[in-house]
Amino acid sequence: MFFKNLQIYRIPGFTMTAEHLAKQLASYTFAPASSNELIRQGWDAPRKDGGLVHTVNKQMLIRLRGEKKLLPATVINQVTKARAAELEEQQGFAPGKKAMKELKERVTDELLPRAFTIESNTWTWIDPVNGWLVVDAASPAKADEVIKLLLKAVDRMPLESLRVQRSPVGVMTEWLQTDEAPAGFTVDQDATLRATGESKAQVAYKKHTLDPADVRRHIENGKQCTRLAMTWDSKISFVLDESLAVKSVKPLDVLTEKEVTSRNDGERFDGDFMLMTGELAKLLGDLVEALGGEARADGTPAEADAAAPASPASPAKGDEPVRAQRVVGAAGEVPPGDGTASDPLYQQAVTVVRTNRRASVSLLQRHLRIGYNRAAHLMNAMEAAGVVSAAASNGDRALLAQGGAA
Repeated sequence: MFFKNLQIYRIPGFTMTAEHLAKQLASYTFAPASSNELIRQGWDAPRKDGGLVHTVNKQMLIRLRGEKKLLPATVINQVTKARAAELEEQQGFAPGKKAMKELKERVTDELLPRAFTIESNTWTWIDPVNGWLVVDAASPAKADEVIKLLLKAVDRMPLESLRVQRSPVGVMTEWLQTDEAPAGFTVDQDATLRATGESKAQVAYKKHTLDPADVRRHIENGKQCTRLAMTWDSKISFVLDESLAVKSVKPLDVLTEKEVTSRNDGERFDGDFMLMTGELAKLLGDLVEALGGEARADGTPAEADAAAPASPASPAKGDEPVRAQRVVGAAGEVPPGDGTASDPLYQQAVTVVRTNRRASVSLLQRHLRIGYNRAAHLMNAMEAAGVVSAAASNGDRALLAQGGAA
């Protein structure tokens, strides 16, 4: 199994065990819809004959199951119209508005037992280790169905929306404008750019090479990127949209071609779940870093700020430091720093911009493998030292020939 769409939430301080969570969900267990019910939803076991919460390596999986009767309005209206004609012939006058409403209700009740039933399943992954709650849903409305029932079933569920320091629209536009993806990511061939004015003019690329000059021309004309296809670490392709939803998630061959050694369906299910959660946790961590790190509700940086070095024990980053926080060197880890001229990476940052003859925050992120905040502070320090110019109105900086390296 592998989630196709990610509606992302945070669960800070989630300490509930799988057993306790299952007891909470049990009050809303799924039961088939009766003959006179149009829709029914409830929690069901993710695996056959299993519990309501399936756990593998501390990762939890739950499933919202639904049944909906397919009863087209056109069919109801046709039968109601025929019944009204019969009633008019019997009583000699057409039924009134109130009588038609009651007749339509009776027809609906009669047809419901004969309606087709459509089943649906919405999967939710709960990661207590890294504090993620992810719903596999293509739309926020579908995810809301899960969230509403989860909050109703679980007392004091610590659920929050994911907030980041920088707008996905602004960051994706910057990536296209500079033709530089953040460290560990590559830009693919799908993108949507939309005008910010009243016209809402839109340009969509589909399996088409994103020519930098062509894209910059659209951006200069006032368009911003609202949807961008990317690949992370050569392992997972996805589409990031303006609402911070991750869609069209697809594991690439490097993951799917691994030899299957399990002997039964249960072992394969658990193996796939472990693989998915392990890789997606790293992807989400890197994606948040690329968007400037997490923010609190008031817009200030969260405690696990992207500018701070990742800790192996950090609950928001997983068992290992986020890959974007690494840099090639003898020690193998990014040295701590505050982004000033005394930062251990400052001289490397100066070398990067001079070697590439370009000055941008994303360039530093990619080469030094650091978060946005620290890269931005390093760029400001170089500006203060006269290495680079101040940012122009379009965000571009010039490399100053006589700038000092401090």
